Amino acid sequence: MTSHYYEITQAIKDQLNKDLFVNTVTIGDIFKVDLNKQTIFPLSHIIINSATYQGVTWNYNISILCMDIVDESKSLTTDIFLGNDNEQDVLNTQLMVVNRFLEVLRRGDLAEDYELVGTPSVEFFTERFENKLAGVTVTFEMAISNQMGIC
Repeated sequence: MTSHYYEITQAIKDQLNKDLFVNTVTIGDIFKVDLNKQTIFPLSHIIINSATYQGVTWNYNISILCMDIVDESKSLTTDIFLGNDNEQDVLNTQLMVVNRFLEVLRRGDLAEDYELVGTPSVEFFTERFENKLAGVTVTFEMAISNQMGIC
């Protein structure tokens, strides 16, 4: 039997890689990812925040950061609302990555014994890192059945 940790992270990675607006999936400390490489974007990054033993299940608290580079136009800003970049497009597409992922998880299509617990929260961000990035962070809880028996 493999560890829940391996199963969960691989299942999340595989699902995110199916999305048209994800080019790279990483895991762990986001500050160890070379965010200066233009070729890795759009990027989804998995963070396992914690796990809680519930007896017959384990509940994992997980955050996924979905982000892309904001491209700025060199032309003068003519639209005060939209500005001269694609920041709103990036926020929209990365929110849709999160939405598709959560729908797969909610329907039970990610894995038979994975269940979305509670209500996920989404936080939008811009310029959180060195280069101009924007995106969303979704934090959610997922339950997985505990296959470990007393031996």
